[in-house]
Amino acid sequence: MINVKIARLAQDGNETYGLIKDGNVATKENITSETGVPLPLGIMDFLFEGWYDEIKDKISSTSFQDKLGKFKLLHPLPNPSKIICLTFNYPKHAKEQNYVSTQEPVIFIKPRTTLCGTGSEIKCPNFVKQLDYEIELAVIIGKTCKNIDEISSKDYIFGYMVFNDVSARDIQMQDKQFTRGKSLDTFAPCGPWITSMEEIPDVENLQLTTRINGQVRQNSSTKNMFIKIPSIVSKLSKIMTLEKGDIIATGTPEGVALNNPDTPFLKDGDKIDMEIEKLGKIQNVVKFID
Repeated sequence: MINVKIARLAQDGNETYGLIKDGNVATKENITSETGVPLPLGIMDFLFEGWYDEIKDKISSTSFQDKLGKFKLLHPLPNPSKIICLTFNYPKHAKEQNYVSTQEPVIFIKPRTTLCGTGSEIKCPNFVKQLDYEIELAVIIGKTCKNIDEISSKDYIFGYMVFNDVSARDIQMQDKQFTRGKSLDTFAPCGPWITSMEEIPDVENLQLTTRINGQVRQNSSTKNMFIKIPSIVSKLSKIMTLEKGDIIATGTPEGVALNNPDTPFLKDGDKIDMEIEKLGKIQNVVKFID
């Protein structure tokens, strides 16, 4: 097991990417210098065009020269072709919303302009009155696929990350569908990095926790998913071609604000901490704007 994370990074206004281990970073530039492998400019090519596989056996001899604190963590994938989100895939969440989880995935698609990284502000227009949060485990597709079975699905998954499906519930309820209320810019904080599939042998037994201003709001496990990840990938591949770099958000557990009278919606200045066991934590602050 390699035990490293893959991150998109910024320093002094310049973007790069690298590997993170024990709080230290080996940047693209450092890896190229030490291994002689001429890594590509962008993280998408690095991840999905064979370059990550090229250096995997060289990571153990790579020095992690920089402290992570020197960098800003950007959302890991700058331009995925699709962000596919499942709804009601945790039965207790479905029940609190007066729905029932179903055998077939109910989905919507968020635009990539929703993406932002840990430490970024969630910028919400003032006309939104019911702003909500949803912690989700996101699956990252590593190879383009179509019509695959569940057994084969693991061959097409690159890795995982934390994902917050931010939702304007008043718009969602007004429209009677999900897309507009979940598609505002910055409404998909994610990261803080990518954890490769081989690092997580049991992805369906990870703790998920959401804290708002330090108070626990969501506390569940990926074992409570109704449709499991191999089935999600297989079923979606029979509907649409899944392309390398696509993000699949696999649904949220119970504990959101909608339909929970004792749980307030988000307000200006609220601090959101979302953590998934072994995948890391994202932290964001809500900013209402004109």
